[in-house]
Amino acid sequence: MDSTVVRDIMTAAPPSVVEDAGFREVVRTLVTHRVSALPVVDRDGRVVGVVSEEDLLHKEEFTGDDDYSPPLRARLRARLSGTDAHAERGEDKALANRADELMSHPAITVFPDTSAAQAARTMERHGVRQLPVVTDDERLAGMVTRRDLLLVFLRDDNDLAREVHAELVAAIRPVRGEPPALSVDDGVVTLWGTVERRSLAQTLIRRVSRLEGVVDVVSDLDWRIDDVVPEYVRWRGSSW
Repeated sequence: MDSTVVRDIMTAAPPSVVEDAGFREVVRTLVTHRVSALPVVDRDGRVVGVVSEEDLLHKEEFTGDDDYSPPLRARLRARLSGTDAHAERGEDKALANRADELMSHPAITVFPDTSAAQAARTMERHGVRQLPVVTDDERLAGMVTRRDLLLVFLRDDNDLAREVHAELVAAIRPVRGEPPALSVDDGVVTLWGTVERRSLAQTLIRRVSRLEGVVDVVSDLDWRIDDVVPEYVRWRGSSW
């Protein structure tokens, strides 16, 4: 099975707002479509930013208390996340009334052919929950969320078992052995049987664990030759 790419799981033609959309229009669009963030596009459909519920809530956060200051944890999170190099402070966003004043920019985006794994890493690196999907000329093509990325773990067990078997056959072919037996239950792969070397068993486990949709690998593998040097021996040997 080819790796899942963003195109396979994204929401195509997602709701969006233009740069000069008013505060209420942004709120109305979020509520109507039941989403937590919206791409902000220019008149040519190019993504210029993202406006989220968090951006909008600053208006409520700073209402009615002139002495209010966000907690230190929130200020540190905003500073360290790196999601918006030009982000204005919450107090300023509380005064904003247009999408281009509220949005985080520049937008963190991915392409339709970006792998699901790379999209997940991008979300984690930038501390965001969703990513606009853009074409080569930065026009909006879709939206991918954390929930979308979790869909890779809902693969059918039989389909996953076939891919695991193919991976085991490919890994063991150079040593001319038989692949171990396997089962898949709710995404958890169990391997059992005897292989020639312990290092091969470790390789098989590692390769299977990297397959898309594998939740965990349980190993009941045995080996005829233990060719793995313990870590403490390698460490001592390097100091002699």
